[in-house]
Amino acid sequence: MSLFRKNLIDGEWVGEAGSRNINPSNTGDVVGEYASAGAEQAKQAIAAAKAAFPAWSRSAPLVRHAVLKKASDEIMARKDEIGRALSSEEGKRLSEGIGETIRAAQIFDFFAGETLRLSGELVPSVRPGVGVEITREAVGVVGIITPWNFPIAIPTWKIAPALAHGNTIVFKPAELVPESAWTIVDILHRAGLPKGVLNLVMGKGSVVGQAMLDSPDLNAITFTGSVGTGKRVAAASVEHMRKFQLEMGGKNPMVVLDDADLATAVECAINGAYFSTGQRCTASSRLVVTEGIHDRFVAALKERLEKLVIGDALDTKTQIGPVVDASQLKQDEDYIAIGSQEGANLAFGGERLDRETPGFYLRPALFTESTNAMRISREEIFGPVANVIRVKDYDEALAVANDTPFGLTSGICTSSLKHATHFRRNSEAGMVMVNLPTAGVDFHVPFGGRKGSSYGPREQGRYAAEFYTTVKTAYTFAG
Repeated sequence: MSLFRKNLIDGEWVGEAGSRNINPSNTGDVVGEYASAGAEQAKQAIAAAKAAFPAWSRSAPLVRHAVLKKASDEIMARKDEIGRALSSEEGKRLSEGIGETIRAAQIFDFFAGETLRLSGELVPSVRPGVGVEITREAVGVVGIITPWNFPIAIPTWKIAPALAHGNTIVFKPAELVPESAWTIVDILHRAGLPKGVLNLVMGKGSVVGQAMLDSPDLNAITFTGSVGTGKRVAAASVEHMRKFQLEMGGKNPMVVLDDADLATAVECAINGAYFSTGQRCTASSRLVVTEGIHDRFVAALKERLEKLVIGDALDTKTQIGPVVDASQLKQDEDYIAIGSQEGANLAFGGERLDRETPGFYLRPALFTESTNAMRISREEIFGPVANVIRVKDYDEALAVANDTPFGLTSGICTSSLKHATHFRRNSEAGMVMVNLPTAGVDFHVPFGGRKGSSYGPREQGRYAAEFYTTVKTAYTFAG
């Protein structure tokens, strides 16, 4: 083990060794050792961000553009190296790790451009001689709390708009994936950010995260993670009257109608439900299938599952990597047992696998003959587990798809323009896919859901300004 990474507070790398980062493809491999901040260091980071805010929020757009563009260029130049490190710590296959790294570079590039596209409005007043100017200004100190499943993309789509719009940041990444977080902070630091503008506080959520929630000096918090923690973020934010933005998961349906192209439907299900080991809030874990195609779809899906290669994330032949850690693996296995106890038919997989190196390997699981009332249909499993729900027709499929406490994304496979159009309009989700996997979104358009999946303004693209800025209306009387 050669890596030791420190926290960045007020422009200085600080901290003592606190936690080890384990490779889920090979638990004998330690990716590195990382500092673990305490509550006092979190408070120091918040104070540094607060002190840096006045100058950074008033910095010239070209200054912010230069930093974000440099970060984008370096990430793209190092995509193979960074992607490999990402796959080593999170477990998604190498091509996905590199692809996520490329996406991070694209996001920084997009928001570099946004620094030069900031705009406002000049409107006439209803009073003679009075001018009205409407502008957007930075919110202030933004707390960023991110999950482990997209360790570079999700931090990037929060950090990039925050910096582009002139905010300062206290960033707490997930404990399981500190290397990706440290890498992007190091790149931004070397790209020329003034001290205190971006602060990295790796550590336990119960300590660092709580210190952030308790601070009256955070003006906004953006959080991606579990529903339970999201509710705590919301309650703490209301107490301090701060802005908050929550992304909290999904139980996303993929509807397959009788007229669907079978090959397309199967690939959408395989990609949406099982790629990235099913560890995506956009995963299509409910496969809602009409009677006329049900049996053919299940048979073809099982045949496709048989061919999937499950193995070390860094092996180029691997299609499905390991589960991220022992705790998540146990959760997956517990839900597989629950599905069987509830009466669903475990039609494929669900067992642990042995590979050349010790790791958290699980064969993707498929349930059939399930109902939408079962826990495996209601609760987010966050693993390579999906269940098929048989329905009569399109109307029942739509009703089942919408019958969920979540509303992040949904999908439909059909050749009917009528049904595709109706589903797009009537699906109770923030994002809708037609003949595409539910997982997989562009970086320049809004991301977010409805109901229990999301709260607050959308993330990504130009819509990010809604969260990272506040509106000011100024009146001027010329005399």
